[in-house]
Amino acid sequence: MELVYPPVIAFAKTMFRALDLRIQIDGAEHIPAEGGAVLASNHVSYLDFIFCGLAAQPAKRLVRFMAKKSVFDHKISGPLMRGMRHIPVDRDAGAGSFRAATNALKGGEVVGVFPEATISESFTVKELKSGAVRLARTAKVPLIPMAVWGPHRMWTKGHPKELTKRHVPVLIKVGEAIEMPKGVSPDALTALLKERLSGLLDAVQRAYPEKPASDDDRWWLPAHLGGTAPLPQAAAV
Repeated sequence: MELVYPPVIAFAKTMFRALDLRIQIDGAEHIPAEGGAVLASNHVSYLDFIFCGLAAQPAKRLVRFMAKKSVFDHKISGPLMRGMRHIPVDRDAGAGSFRAATNALKGGEVVGVFPEATISESFTVKELKSGAVRLARTAKVPLIPMAVWGPHRMWTKGHPKELTKRHVPVLIKVGEAIEMPKGVSPDALTALLKERLSGLLDAVQRAYPEKPASDDDRWWLPAHLGGTAPLPQAAAV
């Protein structure tokens, strides 16, 4: 029985309504109504997992996100993360995290992964880790790419936190599952995942209904769209 996750979702939705966040989800039909699946998203903010989880709501699914162990060790977030049965990632014991995620997938769960591992400060898709592909292949489940755009205006790396910011549009776009043919290397499939994520992210960025209000506000746009976010090479350094 889920005692923690549903109330947390209800609280989040109440807060979204209070802030009048304009959330738009496209492609939710690509998330299966039953069975395991890996949901792989880009990563632009500390709030991404909340919005990525919303994409699974039409299918009545709860997403178990993989998150760094320090989040589970925190006195406030830790009990919530454990109660929602998210999966801790200990970089010193990666095999255990991979095994826990694989078991969840084989048990019919949807597991959420941010294959960039850290927030992209360039607001483009960084180089990806191969874990999402390896999880989907090991568990024999669909690998579903998705992009989220907008939450970074409320809380992202290197900028002030504005959790009470109102009327922020949030666009979420889910793509079709990536085929996982035998004989194709994890690196090649990870490159394909990056290509799909980049396409989805570009689509939501170009469809975003707001523009920066001033030159100082251009920080939340990537450089190739006229923003002042650092170029990918500079952000990597």
